[in-house]
Amino acid sequence: MLDLRGRLSRWVGRLAVRRIQKQGIDLSRISIIPEPTKVPLQRIGTDPVPRLAEIRGEGALHKLQLPFSFNAYLVSGYDETRTILTDRGSYSNDIRHLFHGDGPATSDDIGGLGFTDPPLHTRLRKIVNPEFTMRRLSRLEPMIDRIVKNALDEFEDAGSPSDLAKHLAFPVPFQTICELLGLDYEDREAFAALGSARFDATGGGAAAFGAVSAQREFLFEAVARQRKEPGPGLIGQIIRDEGDTISDVDLAGLADGVFTGGFETTAGMIALGTIVLLRDPAHADLMRHGSRPDVERAVEELLRYLSVVQVAFPRFAQQDMELFGQQIKKGDVLLASISGANRDPSAVGEDPESFDPFRVPKNGHLAFGHGIHRCIGAELARIELRAVFPALLQRFPDLALGVHESELSFRQLSFVYGVDELPVTF
Repeated sequence: MLDLRGRLSRWVGRLAVRRIQKQGIDLSRISIIPEPTKVPLQRIGTDPVPRLAEIRGEGALHKLQLPFSFNAYLVSGYDETRTILTDRGSYSNDIRHLFHGDGPATSDDIGGLGFTDPPLHTRLRKIVNPEFTMRRLSRLEPMIDRIVKNALDEFEDAGSPSDLAKHLAFPVPFQTICELLGLDYEDREAFAALGSARFDATGGGAAAFGAVSAQREFLFEAVARQRKEPGPGLIGQIIRDEGDTISDVDLAGLADGVFTGGFETTAGMIALGTIVLLRDPAHADLMRHGSRPDVERAVEELLRYLSVVQVAFPRFAQQDMELFGQQIKKGDVLLASISGANRDPSAVGEDPESFDPFRVPKNGHLAFGHGIHRCIGAELARIELRAVFPALLQRFPDLALGVHESELSFRQLSFVYGVDELPVTF
């Protein structure tokens, strides 16, 4: 789930790969999303639109009809998605050459693990890997429990009815990531708004990349301050360990990836997961009173079922090749639909469109991606979700939606799915 920003650019983006030098196309200036590309970003409530399942049934690769005469292919089957995400040699994730210096975002705004290739990716991941081992993360559990308790206290103090997205789903991952990175909490509302805006594709590239640039400014300033006086968190630790061998751009990119991936995605999971659990009293009761294995299995099913990260990092073909029986040319874009793959009956088993907390799937879900770009914060997200759902439902056994589910403000076109508000009563 980490480091997902700006995906919008690259799939609209391959138009630049062939034409950027000739036409000067800047992805950050694109103001609309072509209609055929919207399907993997659209939903009806918590479910992908039916067209996505139809595309999956039509074949391994679905060519998107896009302007500018470039090729992009959507992959929505489980096996095909896993194959592409596993292949570290045939594709590139680097898109920095697609940005001009005078647009809403520049190449300096694009960094982090998700948009780099080996050997740079290998070096950067090696820097942050030690902080995300289970041994290191287990030390954070008391802190996360404290953050959850404090958020639930504030949620209760706000009174019923209340907005669970504002008072719980946002503060828990936000404060967790701030403490992990060593950031202060000033400007958190502005930062949160930018976090949502950068994944919103409704306004095209210009609006999303404007949010990217604004949000990165916070982190460039934080890195500059900690260069002088390293703090106790991850940013300060990297500066102490790496010194000047890591640039401000790369360090801010790492921090940005950890922050945006670990915040917006987990916030979406908490809000949407609560909606799903409240649909069936038995499911809420399982999360409330179930054993640790019960809770862990239910969280994994929520991750599969919701797939809040809807599309994986786009892959640019590095050479001409044959893929699933079709000819792919160098520079073509492969877009892997995570929400489509996680609903594939061949991998999930019976009734993949339903939430079943007792499900034992045939294969592991792809909610965190796969391969070298798999979400580095996967275990951190799991720890937070396993803490927040039981605590919420135990504390408020009569928790209920404040409006009918059809009235909720689900995001209409976003790379990271969620709700803007979640009114509840208790």
